[in-house]
Amino acid sequence: MEATNTSCFQPSVFVLLGIPGLEHFHVWISIPFFSIFLSAIIGNYTVVLIIVLETSLHQPMYIYFILLVFVDLILANTTVPKLLGIFWFQYNSITFHACLLQMFFVHAFSTIESGIFLAMAYDRYVAICNPLRYSAIMTSSVIIRSWVLAVLRGVFYMLPLPLLLIRFHLYTSNVILHSYCEHMAVVRLACEDVSFNDHVGMAVGFMVMAMDSVLIVTSYVMILQALLRLTAEARLKAFGMCVSHVCAILCFYTPILCSSLVHRFGRNVPHHIHILLANFYLLVPPLLNPLVYGIRTKQIRKRVRRFFS
Repeated sequence: MEATNTSCFQPSVFVLLGIPGLEHFHVWISIPFFSIFLSAIIGNYTVVLIIVLETSLHQPMYIYFILLVFVDLILANTTVPKLLGIFWFQYNSITFHACLLQMFFVHAFSTIESGIFLAMAYDRYVAICNPLRYSAIMTSSVIIRSWVLAVLRGVFYMLPLPLLLIRFHLYTSNVILHSYCEHMAVVRLACEDVSFNDHVGMAVGFMVMAMDSVLIVTSYVMILQALLRLTAEARLKAFGMCVSHVCAILCFYTPILCSSLVHRFGRNVPHHIHILLANFYLLVPPLLNPLVYGIRTKQIRKRVRRFFS
């Protein structure tokens, strides 16, 4: 069911276009998307299995990594199967409520992942700046509370986005120029005044990104100050403890930052570039995180070598 821009109607379903402008290449584009998705699933489950089996890795940092894997896979499974259905079978329809649910999961779990990175930064801060009290501070109850807090924050921040859309009943079109139900892509279709939704979406996104980024940077400034007081050998060892986390943060925040900058300032950038970037920030972290932790962790490398040999 479609409509022209001059009329408003109440849609029962939305139509996702996948990657607008590249419809003729959808089958070819599906190959790297499916390969990344499959590699991410295999890589994450492999690393999690090794962490579970290797008792020396039963530490807060790797427990947080398992939580990170859980969130990454939810994000990927929320969007990629539907995207592959569009690419392969032209299964591009989605009901209104399913669209709102997908929107909530994408934005909420992205916020939860950012919260986990913040908790991991605190873990690294305690490990380096207060190593003698590390086991007393980073207890299982602290890990559970930080995880619960990250989940509650993600739900609290992102639940208003779909709830505010429920009040809209009339839309100019039911065709979403995106591969999944992204908040602003749906808001732009509404016939009514969407300025409040726009402001709420920008405020929430800025609050999450700004607050988490500032706190993570602050923790690493304090870590660097502590490193400068160590000997060269101890400094190198402590630095190695942070490399995996820093790489994982860059894998998560860099695609989001690029997508946001292109969305806000790249008015001449083709629309399909916006859509590809919006998908990459959901696919890049689950693909690269197990590689980062696998390469940087000796126990994981040994287990993988033992398996292939």
